[in-house]
Amino acid sequence: MPGPALIFDLDGTLADTAPDLLGATNAVLAARDRPQLDLTRLRHMVGFGARALILQAMEASGAPVTEEDLPPLVEIFLSHYQGHIADGSVLFSGVTRTLAELEAGGARLAVLTNKPQHLTDLLLPELGLGQRFAAVYGAGRKSYTKPDPRIFHDVVADCGGGPAVMIGDSITDLNTARAAGAPCILVSYGFTPVPARELGGDAVIDDFADLPQALRDLKLL
Repeated sequence: MPGPALIFDLDGTLADTAPDLLGATNAVLAARDRPQLDLTRLRHMVGFGARALILQAMEASGAPVTEEDLPPLVEIFLSHYQGHIADGSVLFSGVTRTLAELEAGGARLAVLTNKPQHLTDLLLPELGLGQRFAAVYGAGRKSYTKPDPRIFHDVVADCGGGPAVMIGDSITDLNTARAAGAPCILVSYGFTPVPARELGGDAVIDDFADLPQALRDLKLL
């Protein structure tokens, strides 16, 4: 019997991408003569896509913008981010070793993120994870994204079916799992504006290396 399908969020779960997201966000703010943000403020804005991040950043820097104002700002953000996608981004401690351990134990690994697909495909090799996952789903691969449960089921099917768990850092990840009828493990060190322990996941871990034990506790390994 195959091991469980472990479906990972990317930003804030596998990788600390905040420094490069900050650079792209500040490029947008600079283009509109707004004051720059710091990492502390940005970390509470990440997790809901570029458009939501820009809306929050513009409001925090002086005044909100309308949806009609967004397209050129999103273009600035994506252009800067693509050119600097791994300048400061790093894997969280224990990710490489723990993923190898889980895969060696029979687990099937996949990524499910709302980062655009082409940026996800660009980032993973830069982080040394280019060949690690059985499936990689980013925004744009399908017409729907997290928290739509269809995207979770698509990833699991690509992994060969069977039991699956969502592993992430935000309410979006939790809602995806709940909608799909799957368990959810949350990491406490991610980008969520609401502390992970207040979200109601099936388990919360403070260190990625604690994931195998959390999976055993949930009878998934």
